[in-house]
Amino acid sequence: MAYLQPFLHNLTGVFSAPVQAWADPYGQIRDSGAQGVHCGDDRVIRSAVLTVNGAEPDWVSTQVRSAQRVDYLHFVRVESNVADPLMYLTRARSAEATGISEQIRLESAYDFPSRQEIRLVLEADNTPMEQVKSGAAGNSGLTVAGPDWNWRDGDTTARLEAPEAQISYDGGRITLTWLVEVEPGGAVELGWRLGVADAGAPMVAPSGPVLTAPTVEGEELQQLLDRSISDLNGLRMATADRPEDAFLAAGAPWFFTMFGRDSLIAARLLLPVDTSLAGSTLRALASRQGECTDPDTAEQPGKILHEVRRGTLSFSEGGSGISLPPVYFGTIDATPLWISLLHDAWRAGLPEKQVEGLLDQLEAALVWLRDHGDSDGDGFLEYKDESGHGLANQGWKDSGDSIRWHDGSLADGPIALAEVQGYAYEAALGGAALLDAFGRSGGDEWRRYAADLQERFRDAFWCTDELGPYPAIALDSSKRAVDGVTSNMGHLLGTGILNDDEARAIAGRLMDPTMFSGYGIRTVSTTNGGFWPTRYHAGSVWSHDTGMIISGLLKDGFTEEASRLAGGLLRAAEGFDWRLPELFSGHPASEVWPPVPYPASCRPQAWAAASSVPIAQALGGL
Repeated sequence: MAYLQPFLHNLTGVFSAPVQAWADPYGQIRDSGAQGVHCGDDRVIRSAVLTVNGAEPDWVSTQVRSAQRVDYLHFVRVESNVADPLMYLTRARSAEATGISEQIRLESAYDFPSRQEIRLVLEADNTPMEQVKSGAAGNSGLTVAGPDWNWRDGDTTARLEAPEAQISYDGGRITLTWLVEVEPGGAVELGWRLGVADAGAPMVAPSGPVLTAPTVEGEELQQLLDRSISDLNGLRMATADRPEDAFLAAGAPWFFTMFGRDSLIAARLLLPVDTSLAGSTLRALASRQGECTDPDTAEQPGKILHEVRRGTLSFSEGGSGISLPPVYFGTIDATPLWISLLHDAWRAGLPEKQVEGLLDQLEAALVWLRDHGDSDGDGFLEYKDESGHGLANQGWKDSGDSIRWHDGSLADGPIALAEVQGYAYEAALGGAALLDAFGRSGGDEWRRYAADLQERFRDAFWCTDELGPYPAIALDSSKRAVDGVTSNMGHLLGTGILNDDEARAIAGRLMDPTMFSGYGIRTVSTTNGGFWPTRYHAGSVWSHDTGMIISGLLKDGFTEEASRLAGGLLRAAEGFDWRLPELFSGHPASEVWPPVPYPASCRPQAWAAASSVPIAQALGGL
């Protein structure tokens, strides 16, 4: 079957992990693409279509109140000879961690009473998320005989509440009917709620406080931060065995679960406004740190995992079959990122008792850098899928076609990514500082490790073209520098692995029009043979990629460049109604407004929303 991932760019949604609901722009949930009510990794309702007197009301406005609530305003036509819209119908849809609810309000300005039949038809479902993501048809045959049912097994329960409605059941179809009379100048309110729960899910709603948006200078920055923090609160999750340790799910709808790299990067970007999330993220991931060597799951001692699912995740993408076990460790960068987040959170004020409680895991993670991350002993961290069914690429650009030579051809693995060497360098020095500060031995060893890595990186990764020197995206299986000009080089900024001239060369290359679209940094240069503005990792702009580059520029003193990038990304955010998407097209800002969406991009997405913080820093708002 062809891989036809559903598009999301014109959908609307409400989110409160582990629950989410996706609808068309007008509020109707139709049996199409990713639309539906989802709990964890399953779709529970595939459609929810509302009619008034047998016809769909006329939509006029969608108001996004927060990540958890969206209002859809419709007009109801009562008199054909009256042009003014004198009856409103509002669907206020809300998400909670335990379900989805709607308040339906009819308001009339007519001078006579009006009798209306409101009907909502729901279709129950039990389609796994990977099947939805593949574009396959939903499951059929689910029978609902009453207000309570199971969609997967005895652990997965749904409960429908609509006390004022007449309810009928037909297979998986549930029809709610309200017969109401709206008085002159009056209003009628109706409601329904679907409660959902999965007692067997690995992820649950967290306990503890939510994030709070800081007050910043500038109306546009404030709008971006308010929307971003609301979205991030909708993505807060915890593992079932540690509900007190919140972390951020990677993004909706596809990645509503624990993702090591994504959760770590998002928490790190948020450090200037919150340290508690960093602490709980570190603990949640440390509790599942690798203990043994297992090629099937890519687990290794000391390694930080990639993702957790309720069951095996299987799908076909780009012609390659992928089957990931429920707990999968196939990531090369989560472990050094975990170390650096621990160091930075400590510097930002995370209580020393919390830091001290993670020092054993820190030492295990450092050993992983040397003994497992470097699989062939050449001094660089590299990856290769040993299972035959895992991810071919295991950095943040994890699609199968992301590591390209300048001519557009694909590099062969094992792959040693440029930015991962920067992460490892920074992690080794940060780990050494922590060991010293808490009276543990080994600091000198990791400083030597970092110095040796810096020298090896300088010798092996740098390339030159007509615009000057730049770091290659990676080393391939033959240890050749893969000469694609990419955004990966920007992640080296701020890690300390670069000298001043090298940092200046990277900053200049990133700001060149071949890389900077005017909205953000493209994943590859427009001169690359594989460039296309809406290619996932070879031409698009990723919000967090540019956000991390902004942070690195600020750390290395390139404030003017950071401000220009932040202004471009803020402008892009305005074009997306202040909700930065996971990624968008690499079309130049001089040619398109608003930015062209990448239609399957997650919205909201954790590290995209967290990028609002470096934007505010670079523009002087914080």
